[in-house]
Amino acid sequence: MSGAPRARQPRPKGQGRELTYWLLTRYTALALFVLALAHYTVTHFVYDSSIQTAEWIKQVRWNSLAARFVDWSMLVIVMIHSCLGMRTVVQDYVKGRAQDVVLGLLYILTATLVTLGSHVVLTLPLS
Repeated sequence: MSGAPRARQPRPKGQGRELTYWLLTRYTALALFVLALAHYTVTHFVYDSSIQTAEWIKQVRWNSLAARFVDWSMLVIVMIHSCLGMRTVVQDYVKGRAQDVVLGLLYILTATLVTLGSHVVLTLPLS
């Protein structure tokens, strides 16, 4: 190995919006790592995965407000993280007025998916 640093997006200079997005991407990645490990542990070690059906999830797992909160948190954080990642890709490959249009559509799509997912998690009745 040459000892050269890996390619990565450099930290933006200053205190502006780009620094906020850069930091938020890193924080959401860390949160996803923790939530994904927790989700995997609950799904595969706490409960037997062979009995987990949609009905089981509705009656057992999502009957807990804590489990709903964790799943909702993971949904929101995944959507924020993926939106920020796609924002970076769009900024790299789309230029001019088209960039504004694509970013606007990306933000609308993200908000729509978070709203729909939140609706499902919040309105499913407790058993």
